[in-house]
Parts: sequence; C-alpha cells; structure tokens
Amino acid sequence: MAYDYSELFAQAETWLAQAQKNAWLSQHITLAKPDNRALPDALYDRQGARPLLVAFMGGTGVGKSSLLNRLAGQTIAQAGIARPTSREVTLYHHQSVNVQGLPEPFPLAQVRIASHNDASKQQLIWIDTPDFDSVESANQQLVLSWLPYIDVLVYVVSPERYRDAKAWRLLLAEGGKHAWVFAFNQWDSGQDEQYVDFRQQLHQAGFDNPLIYKTICPSGGDGDEYAELQATLIALANQNTLKQLAQLGLQARNRDLQQQLLNFQEALGNQSAWQQLALLWRQQWPKTSQLLQQGLAWPLQQTAQHYAGQAANLHNKASFEERLWDEWAQTRFDDALDELVIAADPLGIPTLPLKNQLGPLRPIAAQHIRQQTELELRQALAHPGNALQRGLLKWLHVMEVLLPLAAMAWAGYQVFTGYYTSSQSHSQYLGVDFAVHSSLLIALTWLIPFFILKKCQPSLQKSALRGLNKGVSKALSQLDGEVSNALDALAQQHQQHSQQLAQLVAHCADHQPPPTGASDPDNPLQRMLTHQR
Repeated sequence: MAYDYSELFAQAETWLAQAQKNAWLSQHITLAKPDNRALPDALYDRQGARPLLVAFMGGTGVGKSSLLNRLAGQTIAQAGIARPTSREVTLYHHQSVNVQGLPEPFPLAQVRIASHNDASKQQLIWIDTPDFDSVESANQQLVLSWLPYIDVLVYVVSPERYRDAKAWRLLLAEGGKHAWVFAFNQWDSGQDEQYVDFRQQLHQAGFDNPLIYKTICPSGGDGDEYAELQATLIALANQNTLKQLAQLGLQARNRDLQQQLLNFQEALGNQSAWQQLALLWRQQWPKTSQLLQQGLAWPLQQTAQHYAGQAANLHNKASFEERLWDEWAQTRFDDALDELVIAADPLGIPTLPLKNQLGPLRPIAAQHIRQQTELELRQALAHPGNALQRGLLKWLHVMEVLLPLAAMAWAGYQVFTGYYTSSQSHSQYLGVDFAVHSSLLIALTWLIPFFILKKCQPSLQKSALRGLNKGVSKALSQLDGEVSNALDALAQQHQQHSQQLAQLVAHCADHQPPPTGASDPDNPLQRMLTHQR
C-alpha cells in the first residue's frame, strides 16, 4: 500500500512518540522534519510553468563564475582573487521573472541579480554560488541554504581541483537529491588521464554514464564543449523534466525518512536478543535462588524456634519480615536484576525499558517472602508433622481410650464369671493376685498409648521450619515468574514496536515509483541521476 509522504511522516512521528513514551528511545531523539517550503516549486506561487533552477557549484578557482559570465555574454558574476572571501550569490534570469516577488522562504540575502531577454533561456534561472571550499564557513552555509531549491547542479571542476575533498563530500551527501551535470573547466590545461580519473570517481558516486562537458572559459578553444552544455540545460527546461525532478525530490525525502527509521530500528535491537536475555535469566536465577536459600537457612531456623512456642504471635509483620528478608537478601536479589540489565546492553537491548519494568519488582520481594512464609508457617503449625505422623497420632488417641476400656471389660468379665463360679462351688473368690494383675493391665493399656503418643508428637519447631522453607521456595519461584513475565511483556512490546517500524520502512521502500522516463537509458535525465541510494 502506497502512502502519501505527509501521511507516512505523520505515522512515523506517532510511532516515535509511542516508542519514547515506553522508553524504547531517548526523548532527545527527533525525527528530522523537512521544510515543505524548501522546494523549487515553493519559489513560485503563480500559476503555470515555472523556470528550471540551475546552479553552478564547485571549489575555488575552477571557473564557475567564468561559465556564468560566458553564458550571459557579460560580467555578472564576481571572479578572480576576491572570490574566496565573497559571500555573494549571483542570480541570472529572464526579465519576465519577477524575482522580487518570490516567496519569503527564498534565500535572497546577499544576492547579485542580473536579467536578460533571451527567449531561448526564458525557462531557466542560473545561479552562481560561493566557493564551497572557502575559508569562510558562512559561504558553505550559504551554499547549503540554497541547495534545497535547486533542480540541476552543474558541478564544475578543473584539472587542478577535480579531486576537491569538501565539494566531493557534498556530492556524495546530496547526490540523490538533484540532477547533476559536470563541467571539466579549463580543459586547455587538462589531460585525458585526469578526465578518466574523474569519470571513475563519478562512477563510484553512483553515476553510470555521467554527462561531463569539457569547457574552456572564458574564451573557448579546441575541444570546448560549452555549447553542448548550454544546449543540454536549455533542453531540460520543460514541464516533463520538472515533473520528474519533483518526483526525484520526493524520493529523496522518502529515503531520508527511511534512513531515519532504519536508525531507529538499529537502536531498538533485534528480537533474538530478548530470547538470549530470557535464557540468561533462566541460567542465572537457580544460582541466585540457591544462594538465597543457603543464606536464609539460619534466619529460618531462628524464626522457626521463635514461633514454635508462640504460634499465634504473627501479628508483627515488620518484625517477621525483617527476620527473614534482611538487607543481605535484598542486595542479592537486586544484584541478580542488575546483572540482567548489564547483560542487556551488549545484546543491543535498550536498558531503560528493562530498568523501568524490573524496578517495581525490587521492593515487593520482601512482601512476597512475608506472605508466602507466613501462610505456610500457619498451615505447618496448624497441621504439624506429615500425613503418616498425623494418622499414627489419631490411631494412638483411639487406642488410648479403647485399650483401657478393653482391659476394664476383661477384668469385669473375670470378676463376674469368678463370682458366679465361686457361688456355685463355694470356692475362693478371685483373690489378691487377680486384683493386682487386673489393675496393672488396665494401667498398662492406658500408659503405653499415652507414652507412645507423647513420643510420636511432631516437633512444632521442625514443622515451623518446614513451613518456612516451603514458603521461601514458593516466594522465590513467584519472583522468578514475575521477572520472566516482565521479560516476556517487554519482548512482546518490543516485537510490536519493531513490527510497526518494519511496516513503516517497507512503506518507505515502495512509497514512490521511479520518475517517468528515468529508467530509459536514452533519456538525458537518466545520466544526470546517481543510482547510489
């Protein structure tokens, strides 16, 4: 789906604002918004065709001004020794063009204006810019301020200055935003090897078959191609070329936006890094958990001993919490989270969202420990021992009642039967031995279960310690789960931002079709465009 550039830019701004809100990108990062006024079309608010803006650009002493003066047939541009310090732009136009009536965004400060009445050049405005390699930094800024308004740049070099570094860097930076024509001036002192070398430089800059004209200004001479240069520029002054150049400008803006989005994409990091971070936590946490359990062993024993004798005294939660989760334990937990944050940076993961997500987990560690250990401690003290012990105790309680009753029933039966037998046979009745033995039997049937019951009674301290250990394990597992959930939430949020950004980048890639006719190798404009994007 193709988007209008302004719509695409608005979506990019919305995405950036959301990413900054979630701390994925710094608040200092901005999306460079192009000035819609800084376009050649913005110079003309009238209806109908507008002129083609052609600017001469190059280093000191290459003869830019001489080319313009030769074009005008008179001296309209300053040249010579004063040139390197001149902060002046020379503008040469047809007298039908009202320069003073141009919109305010047009940078008219320090402009020398000259006009002509040559009808063949009516649709052209010629501009001579200051030397870009001037010692005056203001000259460079003046050239840069004019560049957005230019349609065609005539890049002028000389045999001595065709490898100028400053102007060359500008060419590489601005290559895709303009159409380029190259003038190898002062050719009467040039050599074919220099021409070939210059052509190779242009090829490296992305020009497959650049238009290079050999000129000898101001006088001309053998091998001078000034007439061809002038004819090419005049032929370009038509509405079809302007339309193609307008599309070229939109494409350049779109590429700038795409490059900014790609920079954001790099700052976000990749999704696989989150998987590595989650794996690192799964490897790190068992070690931290084991260290915490070892370090908490003694506080747990002290707490179990304390609460074994006063099981109901759990109301002082602050004291209970301080007994278990002290400064040492909190520091170990914080260290584990800090190691996770430190490990994120080499993986290319923004650390600020990670810090913000993990920050609330730091103070609640003590709360989780208190809640889980308190719950498990209460349950352990309410149901001491294990299931086998509790079953044995219940059975002993029953035996403590049943055995004495059985013994007494047996003794009663013996008394009854003995009495009945003695009444029939007039023999001696039971006797002292029976009384002693039956009493001992009844006592033993009660004492033995009672003694075993006392001995099998589970230790409250051990039960409390077991409950506390279980609570600590649950709390640590809960902390592990919350950290893992936080990482998962961040990974999902990162994936969402990354997918939205990838869609914007993809829209930038197919936002504008190639300019009409730009793919035609016979089209002169094709030779004037760099294909290094």
